[in-house]
Amino acid sequence: MTYAGILSPLAQPDFRRYFVGQVVTNVGTWFQNLALSLVVLEATGSAQALGGVTFAQFLPILLLSIHAGRIVDRVSSRAVLLIGAALSAVVVSLLAVAVSADAPSLLVIYGLVACLGAVNAFERVAAQAIIRSLVSADRLGRAVSLSTIAVAAGRSIGPGLAGLLFQAAGPVVCLLANAASFVLVWVLLLFVRPREDPPMRHLDLGTGRVAGLLADPSLRLLLVVNAVIALLALNLNIVLTSVVTLTFDGSATSVGLNHALNAVGAVAGGLVATALPRVSTATLAAGCALLGATLFTSALPGTLAVFLALAPVLGLGFGFYTAVINAVAQAAAPARAVGRVMALMMLGNVGMAPFGGLISGWVIDRTSGRVSLLTGAAVALTCAFAVALHALRRGESRLDVRPHQESEL
Repeated sequence: MTYAGILSPLAQPDFRRYFVGQVVTNVGTWFQNLALSLVVLEATGSAQALGGVTFAQFLPILLLSIHAGRIVDRVSSRAVLLIGAALSAVVVSLLAVAVSADAPSLLVIYGLVACLGAVNAFERVAAQAIIRSLVSADRLGRAVSLSTIAVAAGRSIGPGLAGLLFQAAGPVVCLLANAASFVLVWVLLLFVRPREDPPMRHLDLGTGRVAGLLADPSLRLLLVVNAVIALLALNLNIVLTSVVTLTFDGSATSVGLNHALNAVGAVAGGLVATALPRVSTATLAAGCALLGATLFTSALPGTLAVFLALAPVLGLGFGFYTAVINAVAQAAAPARAVGRVMALMMLGNVGMAPFGGLISGWVIDRTSGRVSLLTGAAVALTCAFAVALHALRRGESRLDVRPHQESEL
């Protein structure tokens, strides 16, 4: 597989505009995250109050993702993204006004963050569903993998840029920078012309209903693996920060370096997944196994230097697993229910974030960050075994996942 082959989806102008927009908005999100974190901590001195921001952000996603999937399957995903970008720009601008006050109101911040979370519930589903209509069928897997790289790229450069801007200009400018990123995304979307299937006003097929989707054992296993790993193995922000600071007594600089190195590895893992000509049940099992192995390896170092050196390795496992499971979900989804399948994926992934954070924090407080890493490794390896066993039982160990299949992993 050549480098040009790996990046072949970017040769299609509509996907290229979409990809640039995703990188921009993911970088902008870090400007907002950093600004709100520091404003809330300065105003309250409470980590619990900061946790309230996370809760306000993700609770609407948990509550609205299924409804978002239904809507995305009935209307143009591009229209949803255009409306979402415009609303996000407005809400983030209002956040900038809120934090500019001498004594920012925590309730106002929570309320605006919750509004942004509600918009994000629709944007995230539409952003995944639209990929299928931006590239040719033979490039779908690579396009989905590249979309995960956009997230990792934002995570690798966003925090550093956000820190510099915050230091130079303060939280209001950081938030306005994020608002500007949504405006840029909106402009890029104006030039995107996806191939949309005709909207389905009435979906009476079993595969069109959420209950019908969950009746498919292969898709059900995929969704369970996605949720379990997100709940118990992917709380890396909390776990890695705790290991650096509590286990190795590292500084804030070390924490930032660890996350940046992890993100670089995630980009590499996404590129490896993108190089695959197709995905299969064996690929998903391998992704779970690689994630488990890298989590286990990260729990072994006895010094901070070695732990930092292994950060890209863990990122590689994370990036590969994330790209593969999203590609499998896209390919396995019935053509007229992509929005709902991706909504269920988001429900199991993003929706688990608040609960996974609580579980990881409880484990770390009573044991250590290393135990949390080992727990995640055990969960990921168990999922790898379950996926491989499922494939063998169905005689699918060599069955490729291709776009528009109705019920195969």
